[in-house]
Amino acid sequence: MKNLIIITAPSGSGKTTICKEIQKKENNIKFSISHTSRKIRPNEKNGVDYYFVTDEEFLDSIKKEDFVEWSFHFDCYYGTSKSQIQNSIDKKIPLLLEVDVKGALNIKKLFPKQTVSIFVEPPSLNELKIRLQKRGSDSNERIAKRLQRIEFELSHKSNFDFSIVNDKLEVATNKILEIIKNETKGVSYVT
Repeated sequence: MKNLIIITAPSGSGKTTICKEIQKKENNIKFSISHTSRKIRPNEKNGVDYYFVTDEEFLDSIKKEDFVEWSFHFDCYYGTSKSQIQNSIDKKIPLLLEVDVKGALNIKKLFPKQTVSIFVEPPSLNELKIRLQKRGSDSNERIAKRLQRIEFELSHKSNFDFSIVNDKLEVATNKILEIIKNETKGVSYVT
């Protein structure tokens, strides 16, 4: 039964915004809150957007094998806790996971029967660069690093169940919601 809903995309493609829209429209889907050692951005809240931890705390969790996937990129750690995944599987609750491409591939590999994976594409590389610059939270150097990863990320698009171009937020969100409804039939919904 598929109840792990993976949303992945190159940085700046809109996966965070789409996940927030999905939560507004379908509040029965639980959101997986990842851990990160990156600094909190102005509109983010600890325990809502991420669990913000120190590098030391993150490394301790790695040693304890608390993560189903984790990565280090852009000078920060990111990871998804095993407990959130296992709880969702055990209770057959739909869980929305917003993860990078490598993390998404790892989760798919570990839980192939429970996952539906959706790759969100930017309308163009130029549009992606504009979105990253508009964010205002990254230096030019960090934006350049993010853009370097895009070729790798786009090369894995075919490894995902679905691919959606995010040129219009409302349209992309509705397409993804339709996929979720079709793919998660039979799972319990949080009330």
